[in-house]
Amino acid sequence: MSTDRMRTRVTRLDTLTGLRFPAAFVVFLYHAALLAFLGVPWLSSSSAVTTYYDAVAHVGAVGVTFFFVLSGFVLTWSARDTDTAPRFWRRRFLKIVPNYVIAWALAMLVFAAPITDMTIGLLNLFMVQVWYPDFAINFGVNPAGWSLGVEAVFYLLFPALLHWIKKIPAHRLNFWVAGVVAGIIATPLLSTLLVPAGAMMATEPDTSVNQYFFSYILPLPRVLDFALGILVARSVMAGRWRNIGMVWSGVLLAASFVLGYFTPPIYSTRAVCVIPAALLIAAGAIADDEGRFTPFRNRVMVWLGDISFAFYLVHYTVMVAVWKLLGSHAYSNAAAVGLMAAAMAVAILASWALYTLVERPITRRWSNPGKKRAAAAPVTDAAPAPAADTDADAEPRPLAARGAGETVGSAPAG
Repeated sequence: MSTDRMRTRVTRLDTLTGLRFPAAFVVFLYHAALLAFLGVPWLSSSSAVTTYYDAVAHVGAVGVTFFFVLSGFVLTWSARDTDTAPRFWRRRFLKIVPNYVIAWALAMLVFAAPITDMTIGLLNLFMVQVWYPDFAINFGVNPAGWSLGVEAVFYLLFPALLHWIKKIPAHRLNFWVAGVVAGIIATPLLSTLLVPAGAMMATEPDTSVNQYFFSYILPLPRVLDFALGILVARSVMAGRWRNIGMVWSGVLLAASFVLGYFTPPIYSTRAVCVIPAALLIAAGAIADDEGRFTPFRNRVMVWLGDISFAFYLVHYTVMVAVWKLLGSHAYSNAAAVGLMAAAMAVAILASWALYTLVERPITRRWSNPGKKRAAAAPVTDAAPAPAADTDADAEPRPLAARGAGETVGSAPAG
């Protein structure tokens, strides 16, 4: 794929939007297993619980790793040179925090308040639960919320990271990609060599809580995942990426999931799957840019992708609420599948409501404060209206305007 060809395209990342929901869905599958494993009597026998948990034990982490890389990629793809850090942080705050606070409050109301220490509740509310190696703190209140504490660090660092990565010469971008991937793969090894083991995980008796925390939860090592997304986006935009297509990328991601069954959890959750995740994200963006068909670029998948952030935040609380409503007794395996399907449907409806009533109105009303002023002012050739802020939800622009045609190598690597 040549840079000249990419310059002529106007790109909508509908495929990447469509891929967000499958990533959120596999987290749903894992949390359903976790609830059963922790004692919610969804299944009629302990063997069924164990079998299901073993089947999906690391799939949720694969979804989270995919999200982390995707976040860096999409934010870079949609970034404007005229943007400022405060404006970027404003948009991220308005998109993330209202949904997060509502999901936190719902979790407290439905199940967490009676069993949650006030300190843990406040740490989770303010997204700082990811800085201490204690799973009761990390996954307190709304277990899905921990990743937002990590993403908050990503967003704080993004303006600086993008500034530095833009200084990397185009011909060196893929070397940096390889170096960051090596760092991601090395993180679990370093954690086992350098971090004291301490207590073992309840669900994975051979895995240390401290070492898992350092490798998977602590934000600073996970910044590498986010930086990988930024670097891959820059490589694609500069025409330097070696695309293997969505089919082969998907095959590799599926193979990495299978390989995860034969590797320790601190490897299967991140190191094993990060390369296929990056390949699939890049392939999806390139497919959109070239106008090729993908099964994720259709009205249903894009809609599900739009509500996926809300779905990710509320699905665990919805599962607990549905279980409580229908009765706390053991279900047959078939009935358990039906119960999960019901929880899935309710979670989608709740996500749609949260997206429609909270997320979209807030981001449209307050994310771009200059947009209404620009629309109200007369537009003349001498005084054009300012361009609207862009972000992950931005309108498409030609790749040349995002930097595909710029001299990426005009400054030394930082």
